[in-house]
This record gives sequence, C-alpha cells and structure tokens, in this order.
Amino acid sequence: MKALKEVYFDRVVKDKLKVGIIAAEHSGDRLGAKIIKSLQDLFEIDLYGLGGPEVNAHPIITPLGIDYHDLHVMGLIDPLINFPKILLNRRKLLKLFISNDIDIFIGVDSPDFNIFFHKKLKSKNVKTIQVVSPSVWGWRENRIKAIKNYIDLMMCLFKFECDFYSKKNMQSFFLGHPFNQLKPKNSDDIIEKYGLEASNSFICILPGSRASEISELMPIYILAAKKLLMLNPNAYFLIPAANKKLADMIQSSKGIKEIPHKLSIDSARDFLSISPISIVTSGTASLEAAVLGSTPIICYKTNRLNYAILSRLISTPFIGLPNLLLQKDIFPELLQSDLTPDSIVTNYLKILSNPKKYQCFGSEINDAMSGEGFEIAARTIKNLL
Repeated sequence: MKALKEVYFDRVVKDKLKVGIIAAEHSGDRLGAKIIKSLQDLFEIDLYGLGGPEVNAHPIITPLGIDYHDLHVMGLIDPLINFPKILLNRRKLLKLFISNDIDIFIGVDSPDFNIFFHKKLKSKNVKTIQVVSPSVWGWRENRIKAIKNYIDLMMCLFKFECDFYSKKNMQSFFLGHPFNQLKPKNSDDIIEKYGLEASNSFICILPGSRASEISELMPIYILAAKKLLMLNPNAYFLIPAANKKLADMIQSSKGIKEIPHKLSIDSARDFLSISPISIVTSGTASLEAAVLGSTPIICYKTNRLNYAILSRLISTPFIGLPNLLLQKDIFPELLQSDLTPDSIVTNYLKILSNPKKYQCFGSEINDAMSGEGFEIAARTIKNLL
C-alpha cells in the first residue's frame, strides 16, 4: 500500500486513498462524516458509496437510483419484504466499489447489511473496517466467526465492546461516542427559537429514525400523551424528526392534532435539553437523552413474529444503551407487551416523584463512552494500510 506522505520542498503531498463507505443510518451518517474528515488530514481521498446528508457534504460518487432512506428497514420482517430492492442496491454498490478499485471499505452501523461487503471486498484484498460494532455481545454471538474472518478492524463506541473483542482475539479500536461531549443547550434560547411558552411542562417524544418504528410506536405515544395531558393540562410535547419524510409521517399520525406539540426536524438536542423526562424509542436516542439530563423511558415494540425470533437470540438483560453502559437496571425499559400508554404514564410519574435518582449517572455514562477519538482512529487506519 502506497499510503505514505512524501515531502518535496517543504510541501506535504498526500497520497491518494480510494475509500468506499456505507453510512445509511442517521447516527451513522454523522460518524461516517467525522471519519472522512479525519482521513482527509492524512490522505487525498476519492469517496465512493452511500451516505446521508453529512457524508454527502463531501464529494462522493453514489450509484444512480439509490437513496439512503432505502436502507432504513427494521427487525426481521421488513428486510424480507424489501429484499428485492435491497439486493439490487447491494449489487450496484458492490459494482461501484470493485470497478473503482477502492483501497479500504468503511461500513458504518448497519452491520448485517455491511457484512456482505466486508466479505466480498476482503477477497479482493481491500482493507475492511466496521464502525459501530454489532451487538454481538448481546445477541447472536455466533456472528463473531464472520466478523473475525471478514473485518480487519472493528471500531467500537463503547469500552465494554472492546473488552469483548479482546477476549475473542479480534482487533478493535475504542473510538468512543460523540455524545460524551454533549451538554444541554440554554433553555431560554431554545424556548425563543421555537416560539414556546416557558410555563409549559415539556415532554420530549422521540419516535425513532425509521418509518417502521414510527408506524408501530406513534399510536402508543399519542395515547400516552393524551393520558399525561389529563394529569397535567400544562403538558406540552416536543417531537423531533430525523428528516422531512419522517416529519410528514409523524404529523399524519392519527390523533396527533389532539395533543399540544411542536414537531421540528433535527431538533432532538434542543428538545431534550428542556425536557426533564423523555419517551424514547430504543436506540442511540436513549443515550442522547440520558446524557442531556432528560430521563428516558426506553420503549421498543415490533411485530409478533419479529419479537418471537429476536427474543430467543438475546443474551443481555438490557436493551437500552444507558443501562448497558452502566450495567445496571436504572432507566425504565418497556418492551413489547409491556409497552402500553398506561405503562408509559406509570413510569413517567415514578420518575417525576424522584428525579434525582435518575439524573446522578451522567458522569458515569460519559466515562463509559470516552474513547480515543477520530484523529487517532485515522492514524490507526493508516497503520492498517
């Protein structure tokens, strides 16, 4: 590999590096963009693949007819329904990577989708990197064999994941999670920005970043909101959406016009900063809420067949990231049949009765996700080459 800097007349000339990337998830898009930016300090980069808005802010070649929303499918059933389209997109992306003779492939999040590319490209002597570990430590541990065979470097967001890979003799890097630098924003500024009433009791609802999550969970959240409104007529619901498509879907949910709310795109950090308690679809958002001091009620529900299969593969007592990092049952988790409007209200009142019990774990959570960062990650990738 020719990835070395040469110096001529005190001028640094960066070697070119052809990078393939897939960063289709909303949170993965942010991570992918940061990795690219760090690599650009070391290399002249040609970028190929698929990303969201932040990755696409860099010059990138993407196959025609592919949109990153196409990969936002959840569970086991949705991918089966969308399988023909997923196969077509997969073929297009693989052809792009191979025809352009990429040097490295970086899969960000979406590990079950990306493992196909790791396997195919590894056989072409492409260096393969996965950013964001699959939850192999929590369920489907048999995946470790494929991970060791086809992925050269696993970049982990959390220390306990690196500890897991170390025990499995797998090379990993503790990248850390960007949320360790999060701080709540000024509440007065947020209230003014969105035209809110400071006297309201704000409750944040994060319905998820996938259409399937919103269709499954928003009806439950709206019913819970109506019950909370009966208990506190001053309640006001703040609902961030990942993009306009999802915002339109949320706004068309049955009954949403019957609750006082503010719906806004890319506003999770603002809304969580002024909401003491949040109702959160399980995922990265639950961690964001906990770090910003908005105690999350962590919710998850999928169709019965999905859950029947998944529940038999899970080997961890927690699904919420804050609880996983703490390895303690601190924040309420409402799963499947336990997730009802009444259970949300019950847990909301429980948190409201003793808020300090839940808000004292911020520093402990931050410590568990403070890694080596993106600059050292880029150097580690260079060493891998």
